[in-house]
Amino acid sequence: MINKLSLVCLTALLMSPSVAVAGKSDAKVAIVLPTPKPGKGQVVFFRPGGMGGAIKCTVRENGKMVGRVGANRYYVIDAEPGVHTFTAKSEATDAVTVQVESDETAFVKCKITMGMMVGRPNLSPASELDFAKATKVKPMEADKIAAEIAKDQDKKAAGAAGADSATE
Repeated sequence: MINKLSLVCLTALLMSPSVAVAGKSDAKVAIVLPTPKPGKGQVVFFRPGGMGGAIKCTVRENGKMVGRVGANRYYVIDAEPGVHTFTAKSEATDAVTVQVESDETAFVKCKITMGMMVGRPNLSPASELDFAKATKVKPMEADKIAAEIAKDQDKKAAGAAGADSATE
């Protein structure tokens, strides 16, 4: 009797549409991006999972780091309207040029492909649909990105100061 009752309860529980089995759910949570600041555009950098999961994609514009994105992560930067060229480098450098429009969002996908010694970054323009298909992406923590950018700027400044003192 207890076994039949348990089986009926378990069957009812499993058939309930609001219950996720083993913590998994097929429902996709939509990512809500911030709107661009008035008169500015924004760029979303994202990296779906895949090869080189431990390698982060460091993105720069004019040599200045604008962020770093890990596997299954994304981040958003504000950008002035116009043409922007972003680069990522490991043993090879890749670049992508993006037209940023006022009050709009542009998307850039970073994939890691096989290289000789380390993974190679591959930056490519993407669409909002491409971003939406990257089902497991989560936002990078803004404070961590800010800390990494500050550390990168300090390292570059120290390198420039060292180069200046070596020529005196």
